[in-house]
Amino acid sequence: MAYWLVKSEPSTWSWDDQVKRGDTGEPWTGVRNHTAKLNLMKMKTGDRAFFYHSVDEKRIVGIAEILREHYPDPTAEPGSPWVVVDLKAVAPLKTPVTLADIKAEASLSEMALLKQSRLSVQPVTAAEWKTICRMGGVKG
Repeated sequence: MAYWLVKSEPSTWSWDDQVKRGDTGEPWTGVRNHTAKLNLMKMKTGDRAFFYHSVDEKRIVGIAEILREHYPDPTAEPGSPWVVVDLKAVAPLKTPVTLADIKAEASLSEMALLKQSRLSVQPVTAAEWKTICRMGGVKG
């Protein structure tokens, strides 16, 4: 299993919106960055992703699961290279993990979130996953 982090502005698509979609999940649309697209293309069914509220909140609020591997983004121009995966909410973090919390944790200093802060879909190492789950009060 691989681990990921997906970012969304809560005013556009929030954790609560994701939870409301239930077991059917929701396509992760609108990615228009080639590196983020390549990360979507690496995702496999069953992989897990942290759900990160960006902009004002800047915190990881939940864990999602990849339900369907990449396919063409229905919101993109036909023939364009953009893809989506389907995600479903799995569990909220008991304690959201803020960007400040992540910056303060020495073992997370190489995390993509800190190195490529604007990237909307990014990999998370197994060690980073375990650390953030511990910080968030959930099992990894």
